[in-house]
Amino acid sequence: MYTYDLIGYILIFGAFLVTLIADILLQSRYRKYKKIKVAKDITGAEVARQILKSNGLDNVYVVETKGQLTDHYDPTQKVVRLSTDIYNGRSIAAVSVAAHECGHAVQDKEGYTLLRIRAALVPFVNFSTRFGYVAILIGLIFQTFNIAWIGVGLLIFILLFQLVTLPVEIDASDRAKKFLVKEQLISNKEKEGASKMLTAAALTYVAALLSSIAEILRLVLIIIGNDRD
Repeated sequence: MYTYDLIGYILIFGAFLVTLIADILLQSRYRKYKKIKVAKDITGAEVARQILKSNGLDNVYVVETKGQLTDHYDPTQKVVRLSTDIYNGRSIAAVSVAAHECGHAVQDKEGYTLLRIRAALVPFVNFSTRFGYVAILIGLIFQTFNIAWIGVGLLIFILLFQLVTLPVEIDASDRAKKFLVKEQLISNKEKEGASKMLTAAALTYVAALLSSIAEILRLVLIIIGNDRD
């Protein structure tokens, strides 16, 4: 039992550390490249609209949203939502993030398979997030381990969602780099900064995936340890 507990704590600490490092790297690069203006002197909103237009997506709107790095593409509303600093910013960070979100819009237009799979998983993820941990808790409290294992099974959907999300995000970033160069929105000198910014963002998804794996393994060890007792 104590061995399982120790391994569980190590897993959680390791996942926390990876997540923390990824977040620090993202915030650090965001702060750095937020201060460096692009030579074209264009805003993130302007970049997004130009990329969307070039890809035949005049039906997709670009709007401002609250928060920091809350940027996302809404496939149900066909809207690219950019946080204030990205929407109005004229920095490497602003144009990079804006281009990334447009990458998702183009994925949607092309019917990118993994994006469709991710969308299909959303209802299962919402259900699993709500009831997975509850099932595990009930199973452990009442020593009904079959219910606890059902809870673990539900959490697998969250892991699958993150497994699919990672290549979706990497692909959107790859598209973003190509868009920025093709549309001549950044100079050759600015390409490295845009690449570093997008790579840092992708690492947060890697960290989230590793964190979920560690959490599920920890719960499995807890269930096994209690079952053996």
